Amino acid sequence: MYIVELAFSDDPDRLRARAAHRELLAELHRTGKVVMAGPFADDTGALLVLDVADEDEVSSILAADPYYEHPAVTVVRRLEWSPILR
Repeated sequence: MYIVELAFSDDPDRLRARAAHRELLAELHRTGKVVMAGPFADDTGALLVLDVADEDEVSSILAADPYYEHPAVTVVRRLEWSPILR
């Protein structure tokens, strides 16, 4: 599994891409690749939990979603994660 942490700037323009971004997340959730995803309560960023094979698959997911290319959205870190409870 992998964790992707995002940070958002105050630029409201990113919200134009959010609906399409959330549709992609929903599709990835249906296929089991996104376990959980959502913004932090203060809307300064978000966290995604991905159940994918490797870092290349994480890269493919991020590359397929133009939301991550928006200057107001920064991928802070991507970490492989080994949960002990699921």
